[in-house]
Amino acid sequence: MTDPKPDPGGGSRSAETRKRRSKYRRARIRNILFTLGPQRLTGGSIARRHLSSDFDLNEVEAASPAWPEEFDGLRIGHVSDFHLGELIPIDRALEAVELLAAQEPDLVACTGDVVDLHHHGADRLLGALGAIEAPMGVTLVLGNHDELHCPATVRRLAESAGIMVLDDDRVAIHRNGAELLVAGIGWAPDLSGCARRVERTCGDGAHLLLAHNPRAFPAAADHRVALTLSGHTHGGQVAWRNRPNANLALTHRHSAGLFEDGLSRLFVTTGVGSWFPLRVNCPAEVAVVTMHHEPEPPAGVESPPPGSRTRKKRRSRR
Repeated sequence: MTDPKPDPGGGSRSAETRKRRSKYRRARIRNILFTLGPQRLTGGSIARRHLSSDFDLNEVEAASPAWPEEFDGLRIGHVSDFHLGELIPIDRALEAVELLAAQEPDLVACTGDVVDLHHHGADRLLGALGAIEAPMGVTLVLGNHDELHCPATVRRLAESAGIMVLDDDRVAIHRNGAELLVAGIGWAPDLSGCARRVERTCGDGAHLLLAHNPRAFPAAADHRVALTLSGHTHGGQVAWRNRPNANLALTHRHSAGLFEDGLSRLFVTTGVGSWFPLRVNCPAEVAVVTMHHEPEPPAGVESPPPGSRTRKKRRSRR
């Protein structure tokens, strides 16, 4: 593997290029320690066992008064964190896309980290995502791993596949004369960085936000965004049984599942791929989020918490 090349139009000695090269090298070290190392020490057995597990199909119901009534019941296919690379081969990634396509969602949202270290082979995965026949299209925001090697190439491959790549911007989707504003922000590692991007993108309003980092949710709630979809955490990959948010993603307040803040909802998927070959009580998943409009509760009456809404899981059959 080679170090990342500068994006077109950027100088090879630019500060941004040097910064990305440094991140890429650190990511390669982590890859050796947590991905390649365990595989070699176990003769590949731990990775084979990890890859033999099925994906969960996570069917989520959520509702908000801020969601447009004209789009009540919209089904959003949500995938994230494929981490295509040494640990997650292309055939495994394509299985997740096939499972998602079989659900016939109205809209597809991928919240980043399509690739792990480099973009090689991403054309097949992005081509399959773009080929899903979702009436309202396929959308994507880039994650921190997509930024490591050459984000311009990942973006170009996605757009060539017919995917709408959202980078601190939004699109309007129309149905029967009504408008759904779908926004997406680029990668930011912390609350303040996410907040700046959300302000820039959702300041004039948005109904749906794609953000790789769930730390965007507080700012999204401030802007009354009805639904935010995120990934990034992998649900910690190791969690307590029946307690999805008691996991190894210790630095994240919102690390797996459905959350609520005022009129705003957040769903964080545990993702398709992994960056170490172990998942305990935290299966890889493909999610379908069905979003409803609900009347705003009278003053002084709280809406029911997300946990009271229907949430079903069933195993995929490969």
